[in-house]
Amino acid sequence: MKSKNIQLEIEDIEYPNIGIARYNSKKLKIKNTLPDQKVNLFLKRRKAILIGIAEKSPKEIMPKCIIFDKCGGCTYQNLEYTDELELKKYMVLSLFEKSNISNFDFLGIEGTPNESYRNKMEYSFGDEYKDGPLSLGLRMSNAFYQVVNNKDCNIVDNDFNTLLFFVLDFFKDTAETFYNRKNHTGTLRYFVIRKGINTGEIFLNLFTTSTFSTNLDNFVKQILNLKINAKIVGIIHTISDNVADTIFPQITNYLYGNNHYIESVFGLKFKIYPMAFFQTNTKGAEILYNHVLDFLKQCEKINIVYDLYCGTGTIAQIVSGVAKKVIGIDIVEESIIAAKENTQINNITNCHFFCGDVKDALSNIEDVPDVIILDPPREGLHPKALKKVLDFNVKEIIYISCKPTSFVKDLLVFIENGYKLKRLQLVDMFPRTAHVEAIGLIVNY
Repeated sequence: MKSKNIQLEIEDIEYPNIGIARYNSKKLKIKNTLPDQKVNLFLKRRKAILIGIAEKSPKEIMPKCIIFDKCGGCTYQNLEYTDELELKKYMVLSLFEKSNISNFDFLGIEGTPNESYRNKMEYSFGDEYKDGPLSLGLRMSNAFYQVVNNKDCNIVDNDFNTLLFFVLDFFKDTAETFYNRKNHTGTLRYFVIRKGINTGEIFLNLFTTSTFSTNLDNFVKQILNLKINAKIVGIIHTISDNVADTIFPQITNYLYGNNHYIESVFGLKFKIYPMAFFQTNTKGAEILYNHVLDFLKQCEKINIVYDLYCGTGTIAQIVSGVAKKVIGIDIVEESIIAAKENTQINNITNCHFFCGDVKDALSNIEDVPDVIILDPPREGLHPKALKKVLDFNVKEIIYISCKPTSFVKDLLVFIENGYKLKRLQLVDMFPRTAHVEAIGLIVNY
């Protein structure tokens, strides 16, 4: 295939947000496109590089966000939400169809009720263009270093925007510079905001390198005087010189208030520490967990339930009211500590939590499960963990997945071992992005 510029129509779409076009009977995959768009492409060998949109899809609308074309945070600001849900449903069901997984009850896709849904944002320090002024926000679309900021981001509430621009303005008046991931210079790495949507508590975390030198007393004083609706309950300064983009805290300085914040779901309170996992969409999580509870109630026997990859024990405690005993396992020690504390806060006595890698920790649990709830990382189950789950030979498994391709991959292994998918429910936990959550009831009878 010779290098050339061409114009093609997007004929189909595959998860996650990969448009399909054809040229001389060859299938081309083009990211960040929509069905029925006409696109200008540069063909280089067998790869199609998107140059621009020549003609919009009939379903496209004017994005609410003024930097949608630059920011890498959203994918579908240019669609009505109902059309976004239909597109996600189509992409996920196509995965099952292509893998010959059928004869299950599809219960539909449920959307998120609030547009400003995110309870956590991890903002990066950088510059909008090379050698430009300091910026703080989200990484630019299709760029590795550049960062864009937006005073009116609509997937968070206005408190986030207020805090974001205070922090940016504060550090513009200092000698600190952003951490350059290429040459490993600079000090400012991330600013993380976490909020209890149902409690109104906000927790702030500033990430820097160890060469950061600004005294943060005035930073704390000014940030506490900001006019925001929520209540700041904790501010910490995390130091890490790790060269990788993934942050591993080396030193944590507690600048103000608590070392955690509280969120409330299903009438239960959850203490959440800085590095502990909690669903990014609180209202969406309530919808998700309600479907998990419904699936569990349909199981034949629920005396002993395993909650694997349990995080802070949210699901375990929610289902504890219908199970005789719940056992949760997670590899993050901070999450397990919080899970144990949360059961005390909520006066729950039938949940027991263990810290460890699921593939190893399962060998140390004596109780035999009736039902296993799985909520694995994006890449799905480790093969050894999957084998351990199969060895229990339980009749029902509830699989919660934030990456449907991983779910299908694992589901095919379950099917090879005598299981079948009985029910499937989709929940849109991440509106305006290509991500969607799937819940499957997998049975062996």
